[in-house]
Amino acid sequence: MQNDMITVAIVEDIREIREGLKLLIDNSDGFTCSEVYVNAEDALKGLVLSRPDVVLMDINLPDMNGIEAVRILKEKCGDTQFIMSTVYEDDTNIFESLKAGASGYLLKKTAPANILQGITEVVNGGSPMSTQIARKVIASFQKKDSIDENEILTPKEKEVLKSLAKGLRYKEIAGELNVSMETVRTHARNIYEKLQVQSRTEALNKVYGR
Repeated sequence: MQNDMITVAIVEDIREIREGLKLLIDNSDGFTCSEVYVNAEDALKGLVLSRPDVVLMDINLPDMNGIEAVRILKEKCGDTQFIMSTVYEDDTNIFESLKAGASGYLLKKTAPANILQGITEVVNGGSPMSTQIARKVIASFQKKDSIDENEILTPKEKEVLKSLAKGLRYKEIAGELNVSMETVRTHARNIYEKLQVQSRTEALNKVYGR
């Protein structure tokens, strides 16, 4: 990141929300709003060239929706992290967003400070989610506890996976489970190997995206 600034692009069709997010980002130390788009089509053209660190993507856009835009963009600019910024709390939109390649899911009513925290977390490898969304992810995990992927995980690996789904960092997981960070890393590596994935997002997509 140039000058240690996190570059953030906004894709949002509602002017008040768009301008509010831009103001928040530009007036916060360590962040800069690199570009703003009002529809997915323009975003597809611009983001492939600019490749910001993070994109705040609305779902309910005119014509192409934000989920489809993320699916296309993730293939073309894989280093960019995508956070869905939406009013939708339903399971379908949540898990379709994760399957498309989004690394975070924040409701538009999220407090400004938490939006900035979420942007920082996703750049550092986290998966920020609003509390309500994290609860839905955990509930879905518990319902699907009998799927094949979970049958091959140990109880401790399942606990780590649940913590990963909350968007917690390794240090936070270590504290929550009362183990060392190296133990958490080992469990995470084992989870990825057993699920045949290479990242937290892929693991969550594979388990929750069915």
